[in-house]
Amino acid sequence: MNKMQTSPTNTGAATTVPVGGGSPGSARGQAVPDYARCWVEIDLGALRHNARVAADLAGHPVMAVVKANGYGHGAEAVARALEGEPSVAGFGVAGVAEGLALRRAGAGSPVFVLGACLPEERAVAVGQGFNVIVSDLEEAAAFDAAALAQGTTAAVHLAIDTGMGRLGLLEKDWSEAWMARLLELRNLQLAGVASHLPSADEDEAFTLDQAQRFRRLAARVRAAADVRQVHLCNSAGIMAMGDRVADFCNLSRAGLMLYGVAPVPRHAGRLRPVLSWHTRVTLVRELPPGHGISYGRTLVTDRPTRVATLGIGYGDGYPRHLSGNGATVLVHGVRCPLLGRVTMDQVMVDVGAVGRPVLPGDPAVLLGGEGAARIDAAELARHAGTIPWEILTGISRRVARVYRPAG
Repeated sequence: MNKMQTSPTNTGAATTVPVGGGSPGSARGQAVPDYARCWVEIDLGALRHNARVAADLAGHPVMAVVKANGYGHGAEAVARALEGEPSVAGFGVAGVAEGLALRRAGAGSPVFVLGACLPEERAVAVGQGFNVIVSDLEEAAAFDAAALAQGTTAAVHLAIDTGMGRLGLLEKDWSEAWMARLLELRNLQLAGVASHLPSADEDEAFTLDQAQRFRRLAARVRAAADVRQVHLCNSAGIMAMGDRVADFCNLSRAGLMLYGVAPVPRHAGRLRPVLSWHTRVTLVRELPPGHGISYGRTLVTDRPTRVATLGIGYGDGYPRHLSGNGATVLVHGVRCPLLGRVTMDQVMVDVGAVGRPVLPGDPAVLLGGEGAARIDAAELARHAGTIPWEILTGISRRVARVYRPAG
């Protein structure tokens, strides 16, 4: 196993910095890049803790899903923290480009490409030794040809569509004859069989039926070939199915829960928050009654209002749909209501309830805790009319990532 690089790298953010030194505005005394108006702080120790919780709940090591820049946390840094962790069997990515980024960073653990490869990506995936998904014989034959041309074998996982409708062979199309044709492709190693749960956190009856159907079909696949890995459960499946997970698979894909957000709330207490999101006050003003705030004048003050402008906006990934929907930020540990529409680079909040002076340069918490108050991704998602996955992955690349080391 290769040792991953340990020097600071760019993980898709404007700047990535090591912990230490301290800087005004950092809630935990971490180094924040000079002139950064907003940044996220990422606790790598919490990340490793959550991976162990996922493996404990599943009853087996998990695939750490690091697609979409590690759910906004920085894929390379996440992989670096989890490389060699016994609870982690490898890394899941959406496409070949994400896998290549991990390899360039020194990742030696198995990489699983969870989306269908484009035709031009297949030879690269085979050459890199990535585990790839196949949904039909045409795809499988293309990987076989790519492996033959390179004098190697391609590690493929047969995806079976048991209800997601996104990729995979339809259950009705599988047969022993179909399987025999797949196994005729001698440059393939059938390394796994997989499916995906679309409703594990919403529809228990459908999920259990789906899992039973997958187990029966996976058993038929394994009777025909020496398939090592069977994977079905995502974070919601791991949490919802509990002790039954190991009945259906021997590998699970931990995504959202890895980052400290529980799609099944009853397990939330076992996870540790990984990411907090911060910005700074840029200006504080007293606005008179009858004064509009932000575009469209959707909010007009009805009293003298102390307004702080913050250096964050939808250009940083702070959702515009939070506008007018009851969102707050924390300033000196006090919830301060968002005023008017979120703009590209700035938002305004009412700091009248803060019992101390609010000054330019003061920190504000968008996601995370300060004192007794806390804003989590689920709360932010509710106000924005979306899901926690979108909140985290939407944090833009101009937001600096600041890492706290594991341990």
